[in-house]
Amino acid sequence: MPDPERPASAAPTEEQLETQTPGGSKVEGHDPYAALRISGFRLYVIGWVASVIGQQVQSVAVQWQIAQRVGMQHEAMALGLVGGIQALPIILLALPAGHLADRFDRRRVIQIGQVVVALCSLGLAAASHWNGSIYWFYLLLGLSATGEAIGWPARSALLPQIVPAEEFANAATWNSSAFQVASVAGPAVGGLIIYFSQTAAYMLDAVCAVTFFSLLLLLSVEAQVRTKEPISISNLVAGVRFVWRTKVILGAITLDLFAVLLGGATYLLPIFAADILHVGSFGFGWLRAAPAIGAFIMAMLLAHAPPMKRAGATMLWSVAGFGLATVVFAYSRSFTLSLIAFGLTGAFDNISVVVRHTLVQMLPPDRMRGRVSAVNNVFIGASNEIGGLESGLAAWGFARLLGPMSGAIASVAFGGFGAIVVVIVVAMFFPDIRRFGSLRDARPIEDDASPAAA
Repeated sequence: MPDPERPASAAPTEEQLETQTPGGSKVEGHDPYAALRISGFRLYVIGWVASVIGQQVQSVAVQWQIAQRVGMQHEAMALGLVGGIQALPIILLALPAGHLADRFDRRRVIQIGQVVVALCSLGLAAASHWNGSIYWFYLLLGLSATGEAIGWPARSALLPQIVPAEEFANAATWNSSAFQVASVAGPAVGGLIIYFSQTAAYMLDAVCAVTFFSLLLLLSVEAQVRTKEPISISNLVAGVRFVWRTKVILGAITLDLFAVLLGGATYLLPIFAADILHVGSFGFGWLRAAPAIGAFIMAMLLAHAPPMKRAGATMLWSVAGFGLATVVFAYSRSFTLSLIAFGLTGAFDNISVVVRHTLVQMLPPDRMRGRVSAVNNVFIGASNEIGGLESGLAAWGFARLLGPMSGAIASVAFGGFGAIVVVIVVAMFFPDIRRFGSLRDARPIEDDASPAAA
């Protein structure tokens, strides 16, 4: 939320946006459970956990069902298309959705998205039960991603209305923890459910979406500073301009964008589970859960440790670790080592998520948080899905030279090495990332804000 001592209507100058790097003051005390003591945050987290569990269960079901239908020769491309189809609505709708999040009640915007998700999940259940064409699966996945794209910027921008600014980094850590709990439970439960009924997996996602919808009805939040600007190209891209001028946000998004884009091993997991590690659907579920387990452990460590004094440098090292762990996973032939390596990718990624999410939500003024979140969603959210498409295409290309299994291995290893290269490039061209200090001191950038020591 905006600093009460700064005028909410003041616009930052271009020089301030380009040079300001907040963070770094001394922290006198640390309450690891500060955000959890807020009732509104607890309600939000419960609903968010339910939603993510449903999404993860559905994702496991879709990936496994499509892989089984198309066969080994075409599964890499088919699984990659799942990512591409889900990325398209995020790319096309993120900026308009960001404007909606700044103009209307963010809770209502999220609820509209959840209704779309629930209806699409019911459609997937019907397609699964009656053995519908694979094209129905792709169509309904695209529509479901449209619902997520509508609500995503509003959901991201809602959190600062629930949690005080000085506790936002703690809330981001617990929010990430909740996401990882759901991401552990979702794939594990999904792997178990699809063993008995794939249709039931889609029904569960519909129930979870309705649960999140209902809990939002009970949530009371601080009034948001709504923009009254009409929808126009200039207003839609206002978030883009803010990110471009605020180099510390731009650097953080760039770092995560290319790291995730290149490190999209998740979409190739059915190949690793079935053809390389030979662990079947149950092992596939645990491989899907491994990054979340690692991320949850890291989130607990971050929540109980004092705030990072050098958050930017820590983010750079964490992405480098993500790349190295991805390479180890690619070449592992041991299920145990693969679980550990893939778990480490989640642990390292969680550090990056907490830093980036705090920057994206705390540096913009409230009236622009939806649009800045939308920019983040375009590049980060879509990069997860496009990364899946890239991995599928790379695996398909390598497979023509090396064979199906070797193609998947080469694709994942290439992504891991690429993530390490990205860290080096970002560290060179975005020095604000290296200099950024404590997340606890991040505040909205306004006219009269002076740069804080990092």
